[in-house]
Amino acid sequence: MEFIDYYQVLGVSKNASDEEIKKAYRKLARKLHPDINPNDKEAHAKFQQLNEANAVLSDPEKRKKYDKYGKDWEHGEEYEKYQQQQRQHNNQQQTSYDFGGDDFSDFFSSMFGGGATGSQRRSSVKYRGQDLNAQLQMDIRDAAKTEKKELNVNGKSIRITIPAGIEDEQTIKIKGYGGEGYNNGPKGDLYITFSIVNNTPFKRVGNDLYVNQELDLYSAVLGGEITITDFYNSKLKLKVLPGTQNGTKVRLKGKGFPIYKKEGQFGDLYVTYSIKIPTNLTEKEKALFTELSQLNQK
Repeated sequence: MEFIDYYQVLGVSKNASDEEIKKAYRKLARKLHPDINPNDKEAHAKFQQLNEANAVLSDPEKRKKYDKYGKDWEHGEEYEKYQQQQRQHNNQQQTSYDFGGDDFSDFFSSMFGGGATGSQRRSSVKYRGQDLNAQLQMDIRDAAKTEKKELNVNGKSIRITIPAGIEDEQTIKIKGYGGEGYNNGPKGDLYITFSIVNNTPFKRVGNDLYVNQELDLYSAVLGGEITITDFYNSKLKLKVLPGTQNGTKVRLKGKGFPIYKKEGQFGDLYVTYSIKIPTNLTEKEKALFTELSQLNQK
């Protein structure tokens, strides 16, 4: 198996912090994403490699194994168990044995078919395939409804159902769609991380939605009724209380985002009023405001 330096793929040093790794991944993911490079096979290959690198280096346990075992990091635990068994055996025989780098190489070489007779016996052990990682971009309005998608993974077409309410950077597992196992071992899994694009005036925080709503000065002072358009393009009537202040927040229960895997349940919608000060006043309007100001001072 050709060794891939995941640090080099992400363009970071081996001492990079978790935040540096995250930033490097996001920057390159935007550049290499298949949606941006639809006909670029090289970009697609680099994007897959990028996802693999991020999946390993963003996980503290996986990164630790990768730093220790390199390309064979996924089988590090098997090697450590093998070491322990050999030590126990040698202790029983009252002999000493030191495991050096050559034994490490021989062990992994044996797993893939090489080595002596004892190694060949070890190579009969089945090993699970590598997990694969992919990123899927979705519009926030699509994320608000259950979607069926067809994906191409390693030349295979799979259909998945994405429940309404999926969150930005949420990862789901598709069992058995990862890399092939070794020695007829089980396949790995596919992990899909979602990138939710929001080009609406609504801000999403968890299952709640937030939006700013302009309110004219007269309605704010005198009160009244206004009509707003919610996230789902429905018209909602809101009662405005007299003396409403700038920044007043109104909660509309159950008008927010769908709750993931809880059909029929929604978060809330919060409407924040932004009072619009009138401009280009006529002389009469100025006179009336002056009169109001003088009355207020008495």
